Amino acid sequence: MVAFSRILPIAATAYGFQAAAGLVFVPLGTEKYFDFCGSLGFLSTAFVSLYYPFLKDRYWHGVSAVNLPPLSALASRQILLNAALGAWAVRLGSFLFWRALKSGGDTRFDDIKKNPSRFAFSWIAQATWVFAVGLPVYLVNTVPAHAVPAMRIRDYASLALFAGSWAFELMADYQKTKWRQAKNNKQHGEKFINSGLWSLSRHPNYVGEVGLWTGIWALSVPALSTPYVPQYSWLVAGLSPLLTWALTRYVSGVPPLEAQNDKKFSGDPKYEYYKKNTPVFWPLGSGFS
Repeated sequence: MVAFSRILPIAATAYGFQAAAGLVFVPLGTEKYFDFCGSLGFLSTAFVSLYYPFLKDRYWHGVSAVNLPPLSALASRQILLNAALGAWAVRLGSFLFWRALKSGGDTRFDDIKKNPSRFAFSWIAQATWVFAVGLPVYLVNTVPAHAVPAMRIRDYASLALFAGSWAFELMADYQKTKWRQAKNNKQHGEKFINSGLWSLSRHPNYVGEVGLWTGIWALSVPALSTPYVPQYSWLVAGLSPLLTWALTRYVSGVPPLEAQNDKKFSGDPKYEYYKKNTPVFWPLGSGFS
């Protein structure tokens, strides 16, 4: 099937870009550009998934008359999905890159970057993240524009879920940044943030992350139910929000931060009260520690 032949270059782009970055930064032993390269990975993979047939004709077959189609030639659903992915990737990459430069690095890599094999594996793991999480968008990009279903009411609900979740994440990051700035300026002596969205969840930014990818996946489902993609593609693409939740909740997100906070604040009555009365993840949920 044509779709399978287009998935292969998508995977090659995702893994090839991160492998190339790893070849540069693993020997240097620096993680400052790790998240930035992750964001660039999403952007480059989305670009290839959307324009691969034209790139192949022009640069592989040498057909110089072939030009990339304008955005107006895409279906509205494709435009929205790629815009959502692009906006998210640019914002997250720039935010994390700025934070890494300001703090001098990422504490999660303090031990990993000293071990070249473990550090190299981190880049491959990031390639898997780029490929699997962006899969709903990449697969929709393989569908011919004329075959992509028009937007309907439920699609705008999916778009609203993405927008609301992204706003939730942005607000959580903004509140923590302002809190940290105020702390550095000696405007308060709080040891940890427990106000705003951080009073509803101990990790509200990750909650927003899961929600926005759920919205992207839901928006992709109608196009992934067409004959132009392998059967059950919509179900496979559902790995995107599931993987995002699993990684943030149980692997690279919540666990190291919780362990770090426990080490810093264990025994502090305010912190123990905060942990006891604030969900670790879902607001108003049952995920208490």
